[in-house]
Amino acid sequence: MPAKSLKELFVEELRDTYDAEKRLIKALPKMAKAAGASELQNAFTSHLRETEKQVTRLEQVFRTMGEKPRGKKCDGMIGIIEEGNTAMEELEGAVLDAALIAGAQRAEHYEIAAYGTLAYFAELLGEDDAKELLGETLDEEKAADEKLNTIAKSKVNREALMRGDSEEDAEQEDEEEAASFAMPRGVKRAAASMGLANDRGGARSRGSSKSRGGSRSRSTKKR
Repeated sequence: MPAKSLKELFVEELRDTYDAEKRLIKALPKMAKAAGASELQNAFTSHLRETEKQVTRLEQVFRTMGEKPRGKKCDGMIGIIEEGNTAMEELEGAVLDAALIAGAQRAEHYEIAAYGTLAYFAELLGEDDAKELLGETLDEEKAADEKLNTIAKSKVNREALMRGDSEEDAEQEDEEEAASFAMPRGVKRAAASMGLANDRGGARSRGSSKSRGGSRSRSTKKR
Protein backbone atom coordinates (compact mmCIF):
# COMPACT_ATOMS: atom_id res chain seq x y z
CA MET A 1 0.00 0.00 0.00
CA PRO A 2 1.22 3.54 -0.73
CA ALA A 3 2.62 5.46 2.21
CA LYS A 4 0.14 7.89 3.72
CA SER A 5 2.41 9.59 6.23
CA LEU A 6 6.07 10.51 6.71
CA LYS A 7 6.45 7.67 9.19
CA GLU A 8 5.13 5.13 6.68
CA LEU A 9 7.41 6.58 3.99
CA PHE A 10 10.33 6.34 6.42
CA VAL A 11 9.65 2.64 6.99
CA GLU A 12 9.32 2.01 3.25
CA GLU A 13 12.67 3.71 2.63
CA LEU A 14 14.20 1.64 5.42
CA ARG A 15 13.01 -1.53 3.71
CA ASP A 16 14.41 -0.40 0.36
CA THR A 17 17.80 0.36 1.93
CA TYR A 18 17.78 -2.90 3.87
CA ASP A 19 17.33 -4.84 0.63
CA ALA A 20 20.08 -2.80 -1.05
CA GLU A 21 22.56 -3.62 1.72
CA LYS A 22 21.70 -7.31 1.62
CA ARG A 23 22.36 -7.37 -2.12
CA LEU A 24 25.69 -5.61 -1.64
CA ILE A 25 26.77 -8.24 0.88
CA LYS A 26 26.43 -10.82 -1.91
CA ALA A 27 28.07 -8.63 -4.57
CA LEU A 28 31.14 -7.35 -2.70
CA PRO A 29 32.99 -10.71 -2.45
CA LYS A 30 32.67 -11.14 -6.23
CA MET A 31 34.01 -7.63 -6.78
CA ALA A 32 36.95 -8.24 -4.44
CA LYS A 33 37.80 -11.47 -6.27
CA ALA A 34 37.61 -9.77 -9.68
CA ALA A 35 39.73 -6.76 -8.69
CA GLY A 36 43.38 -6.80 -9.74
CA ALA A 37 44.82 -4.05 -7.54
CA SER A 38 45.48 -5.22 -3.98
CA GLU A 39 44.31 -1.86 -2.56
CA LEU A 40 40.97 -2.30 -4.30
CA GLN A 41 40.60 -5.88 -3.11
CA ASN A 42 41.21 -4.72 0.47
CA ALA A 43 38.75 -1.83 0.09
CA PHE A 44 35.97 -4.17 -1.05
CA THR A 45 36.72 -6.70 1.69
CA SER A 46 36.78 -3.97 4.34
CA HIS A 47 33.51 -2.48 3.11
CA LEU A 48 31.91 -5.92 3.18
CA ARG A 49 32.51 -6.04 6.95
CA GLU A 50 31.14 -2.51 7.30
CA THR A 51 28.05 -3.40 5.27
CA GLU A 52 27.31 -6.36 7.54
CA LYS A 53 27.40 -3.98 10.53
CA GLN A 54 25.19 -1.53 8.66
CA VAL A 55 22.57 -4.23 8.16
CA THR A 56 22.63 -4.84 11.92
CA ARG A 57 22.11 -1.11 12.53
CA LEU A 58 19.16 -1.04 10.15
CA GLU A 59 17.61 -3.91 12.09
CA GLN A 60 18.04 -1.84 15.25
CA VAL A 61 16.31 1.10 13.56
CA PHE A 62 13.40 -1.15 12.59
CA ARG A 63 13.03 -2.22 16.20
CA THR A 64 13.09 1.37 17.49
CA MET A 65 10.19 2.04 15.11
CA GLY A 66 8.32 -1.02 16.34
CA GLU A 67 8.71 -2.70 12.93
CA LYS A 68 9.97 -6.13 11.91
CA PRO A 69 13.15 -5.98 9.76
CA ARG A 70 12.03 -6.69 6.21
CA GLY A 71 13.35 -5.68 2.82
CA LYS A 72 11.59 -4.31 -0.23
CA LYS A 73 13.01 -4.95 -3.70
CA CYS A 74 15.52 -2.16 -4.42
CA ASP A 75 15.50 -1.66 -8.19
CA GLY A 76 18.19 1.02 -8.00
CA MET A 77 20.79 -1.25 -6.40
CA ILE A 78 19.80 -4.16 -8.64
CA GLY A 79 20.66 -2.04 -11.69
CA ILE A 80 24.02 -0.93 -10.27
CA ILE A 81 25.00 -4.51 -9.42
CA GLU A 82 23.95 -5.79 -12.86
CA GLU A 83 26.18 -3.19 -14.50
CA GLY A 84 29.06 -4.38 -12.33
CA ASN A 85 28.42 -8.00 -13.33
CA THR A 86 28.54 -7.02 -17.00
CA ALA A 87 31.87 -5.25 -16.47
CA MET A 88 33.32 -8.35 -14.79
CA GLU A 89 32.28 -10.47 -17.76
CA GLU A 90 33.58 -8.14 -20.48
CA LEU A 91 36.63 -6.31 -19.07
CA GLU A 92 39.97 -7.22 -17.54
CA GLY A 93 43.06 -5.76 -15.89
CA ALA A 94 43.29 -2.12 -14.93
CA VAL A 95 40.30 -1.25 -17.12
CA LEU A 96 38.15 -3.66 -15.10
CA ASP A 97 39.45 -2.15 -11.85
CA ALA A 98 38.47 1.32 -13.09
CA ALA A 99 34.99 0.04 -13.96
CA LEU A 100 34.63 -1.68 -10.57
CA ILE A 101 35.48 1.56 -8.79
CA ALA A 102 32.99 3.47 -10.92
CA GLY A 103 30.25 0.96 -10.09
CA ALA A 104 31.14 0.88 -6.41
CA GLN A 105 31.02 4.68 -6.23
CA ARG A 106 27.59 4.66 -7.86
CA ALA A 107 26.48 2.32 -5.08
CA GLU A 108 28.07 4.55 -2.45
CA HIS A 109 26.41 7.68 -3.80
CA TYR A 110 23.08 5.87 -3.91
CA GLU A 111 23.49 4.87 -0.26
CA ILE A 112 24.71 8.30 0.80
CA ALA A 113 21.51 9.78 -0.61
CA ALA A 114 19.42 7.07 1.06
CA TYR A 115 20.98 7.37 4.51
CA GLY A 116 21.02 11.17 4.38
CA THR A 117 17.29 11.17 3.67
CA LEU A 118 16.56 8.54 6.33
CA ALA A 119 18.55 10.44 8.97
CA TYR A 120 16.62 13.63 8.19
CA PHE A 121 13.27 11.80 8.31
CA ALA A 122 14.25 10.33 11.68
CA GLU A 123 15.07 13.83 12.96
CA LEU A 124 11.70 15.17 11.82
CA LEU A 125 9.92 12.24 13.44
CA GLY A 126 11.77 12.78 16.71
CA GLU A 127 13.45 9.37 16.48
CA ASP A 128 16.80 10.37 17.97
CA ASP A 129 18.17 6.84 18.36
CA ALA A 130 17.36 6.03 14.74
CA LYS A 131 18.92 9.28 13.60
CA GLU A 132 22.18 8.49 15.43
CA LEU A 133 22.38 4.98 14.00
CA LEU A 134 21.66 6.15 10.47
CA GLY A 135 24.11 9.04 10.79
CA GLU A 136 26.86 6.63 11.80
CA THR A 137 26.31 4.59 8.66
CA LEU A 138 26.13 7.75 6.55
CA ASP A 139 29.62 8.73 7.73
CA GLU A 140 30.95 5.29 6.84
CA GLU A 141 29.50 5.47 3.34
CA LYS A 142 31.12 8.86 2.76
CA ALA A 143 34.48 7.53 3.97
CA ALA A 144 34.20 4.48 1.71
CA ASP A 145 33.47 6.70 -1.28
CA GLU A 146 36.50 8.88 -0.50
CA LYS A 147 38.71 5.80 -0.18
CA LEU A 148 37.62 4.55 -3.60
CA ASN A 149 38.26 8.00 -5.02
CA THR A 150 41.81 7.98 -3.65
CA ILE A 151 42.55 4.53 -5.12
CA ALA A 152 41.20 5.58 -8.51
CA LYS A 153 43.25 8.78 -8.65
CA SER A 154 46.50 7.41 -7.23
CA LYS A 155 46.86 4.30 -9.37
CA VAL A 156 44.01 2.54 -11.13
CA ASN A 157 42.82 5.16 -13.61
CA ARG A 158 46.37 5.97 -14.76
CA GLU A 159 47.12 2.29 -15.33
CA ALA A 160 43.89 1.92 -17.33
CA LEU A 161 44.92 4.92 -19.45
CA MET A 162 48.42 3.53 -20.09
CA ARG A 163 47.02 0.15 -21.04
CA GLY A 164 44.66 1.74 -23.53
CA ASP A 165 47.51 3.65 -25.19
CA SER A 166 49.74 0.56 -25.43
CA GLU A 167 46.92 -1.53 -26.90
CA GLU A 168 46.24 1.10 -29.56
CA ASP A 169 49.93 1.10 -30.54
CA ALA A 170 49.96 -2.70 -30.70
CA GLU A 171 46.81 -2.74 -32.84
CA GLN A 172 48.33 -0.24 -35.26
CA GLU A 173 51.48 -2.35 -35.59
CA ASP A 174 49.40 -5.47 -36.18
CA GLU A 175 47.39 -3.70 -38.89
CA GLU A 176 50.53 -2.51 -40.65
CA GLU A 177 52.07 -5.99 -40.49
CA ALA A 178 48.88 -7.59 -41.77
CA ALA A 179 48.73 -5.12 -44.66
CA SER A 180 52.31 -5.95 -45.56
CA PHE A 181 51.63 -9.68 -45.64
CA ALA A 182 48.44 -9.15 -47.62
CA MET A 183 50.26 -7.28 -50.42
CA PRO A 184 50.73 -9.54 -53.52
CA ARG A 185 54.32 -10.52 -54.35
CA GLY A 186 54.18 -8.82 -57.72
CA VAL A 187 53.10 -5.57 -56.09
CA LYS A 188 55.87 -5.91 -53.50
CA ARG A 189 58.49 -6.43 -56.27
CA ALA A 190 57.10 -3.51 -58.24
CA ALA A 191 57.18 -1.28 -55.15
CA ALA A 192 60.73 -2.37 -54.39
CA SER A 193 61.90 -1.80 -57.99
CA MET A 194 60.22 1.62 -58.03
CA GLY A 195 62.06 2.53 -54.88
CA LEU A 196 65.33 1.34 -56.41
CA ALA A 197 64.64 3.23 -59.63
CA ASN A 198 63.93 6.36 -57.67
CA ASP A 199 67.19 5.95 -55.79
CA ARG A 200 69.12 5.49 -59.07
CA GLY A 201 67.32 8.40 -60.69
CA GLY A 202 68.18 10.57 -57.73
CA ALA A 203 71.81 9.49 -57.89
CA ARG A 204 72.02 10.27 -61.63
CA SER A 205 70.38 13.62 -61.05
CA ARG A 206 72.81 14.47 -58.30
CA GLY A 207 75.73 13.32 -60.49
CA SER A 208 74.57 15.41 -63.45
CA SER A 209 74.19 18.45 -61.28
CA LYS A 210 77.68 18.02 -59.92
CA SER A 211 79.07 17.53 -63.44
CA ARG A 212 77.35 20.58 -64.85
CA GLY A 213 78.37 22.62 -61.84
CA GLY A 214 81.98 21.51 -62.30
CA SER A 215 81.96 22.43 -66.03
CA ARG A 216 80.64 25.88 -65.31
CA SER A 217 83.28 26.33 -62.65
CA ARG A 218 86.12 25.32 -65.03
CA SER A 219 84.81 27.54 -67.85
CA THR A 220 84.66 30.47 -65.50
CA LYS A 221 88.29 29.98 -64.53
CA LYS A 222 89.38 29.94 -68.21
CA ARG A 223 87.81 33.33 -68.75
